[in-house]
Amino acid sequence: MFDVIIAGCGPTGAMLAAELRLHGVQVLVLEKETEPASFVRIVGLHIRTIELMAMRGLLERIRAHARQRPAAGFFAAINKPQPQGLDSAYAYLLGIPHPVIVRLLEEHAIELGAQVRHGGVLIGLEQDQEGVTVELAGGERLRSRYLVGCDGGRSSVRKLLGVGFPGEPARTETLMGEMEMAVPPEEVAEPLRIRPVGVGLYSVVVPAAGVSDRAEPPTLEDFQERLRAIAGTDFGVHSPRWLSRFGDATRLAERYRVGRVLLAGDAAHIHPPTGGQGLNLGVQDAFNLGWKLAAQIQGWAPDALLDTYQTERQPVAAEVLDNTRAQVELSSTDPGPQAVRRLLSDLMDINEVNRRLIEKITAIDLRYDFGEGPDLLGRRLPDLDGRLYDRLHRGRGLLLDRTERLTTGAWSDRVDYLGDPTATLDAPCVLLRPDGHVAWIGTDQPDLNTHLTRWFGAGGLRPGA
Repeated sequence: MFDVIIAGCGPTGAMLAAELRLHGVQVLVLEKETEPASFVRIVGLHIRTIELMAMRGLLERIRAHARQRPAAGFFAAINKPQPQGLDSAYAYLLGIPHPVIVRLLEEHAIELGAQVRHGGVLIGLEQDQEGVTVELAGGERLRSRYLVGCDGGRSSVRKLLGVGFPGEPARTETLMGEMEMAVPPEEVAEPLRIRPVGVGLYSVVVPAAGVSDRAEPPTLEDFQERLRAIAGTDFGVHSPRWLSRFGDATRLAERYRVGRVLLAGDAAHIHPPTGGQGLNLGVQDAFNLGWKLAAQIQGWAPDALLDTYQTERQPVAAEVLDNTRAQVELSSTDPGPQAVRRLLSDLMDINEVNRRLIEKITAIDLRYDFGEGPDLLGRRLPDLDGRLYDRLHRGRGLLLDRTERLTTGAWSDRVDYLGDPTATLDAPCVLLRPDGHVAWIGTDQPDLNTHLTRWFGAGGLRPGA
């Protein structure tokens, strides 16, 4: 019997498996595909995801395969420079082929001890008070204490659970790709969504109406045809790096948890890729869920800790769905949306407006509701002096104490201690959760103990710790 079975070994499932293994949880990942995707789509890791990778010591491994570019031009592909004042040591984007990031995260999970089975197709599930039984194609049955569906927008786990997936079906389809172009970008007028993403390389996004069968991958000729229809020229596009098509379906699961079965990533939310938020949203789900589910399995989770996964992450997904809806409207070639787009473009020349939109897209503006307190409470803590995240590689909590008078005491098996009076922090002491969010600010030991209990359960070393 496994502790957790994860359906789906995309970025969300692989990251969740690794997070669970940091806490010794026995994990099996079932991936229905036997081979990597046949097309190579470039995905972008945004600032918050890059921070999370740094927290787990993965950033340099990923950076070796990625292309770095400024954190700019995300919102509705409005081409503005990177704003000043982004509060992160990792204020950039990393473009990386989707199969590569999947492979790197899967390798990381396996190195930590996760089992990954390719060709494992989940077709049924039953749960009781003790665990979950899953049935695979071919008749094999497996047992685990919990099951997490990370199996995409058409999630079998979500459908078998009967969880509603309300929202809007796809109304339009869009072609997206990266390719070279024979003319400079300044010769391309709005409303065309063409922008540079590297030396001589451009991102091209065009409506897919009237092109080849939607079941077939798009071709360069499809892009040329659509550009000529819209602009009267194809701008000499050539040498594509990757090409794909997407719809604008937007849906959010009604529940993220039913008993011992949970949903994460695209199984819980789908939206157009405008702004490049999908992969990032799923990986961030995994970081939120991993330590909480591990705590539940190990027996030290406070009451309702696992339920905070939904209460924290579902509103985040709802906001992403809203901003992608707005971006899709701004991408319309109709006169009204284009008038709004021109107005917003002018407003984005104001650094504060540009920065606010980039913070939203890259998730560094996120604040969980932990109750009343300073603005820092519930927010993620930046990598102070470029050294703080090194202390979070093990996926444990961290007490950063500038007074050097506090202690983690009976929670030392779950929370590390860092006494550093020189830390560049506008607070005397902070308690960080394993996902890097500030759970407490103060100087009083009894008050700290109350919050350690809230997030890390009753004090006292666990057997074998």
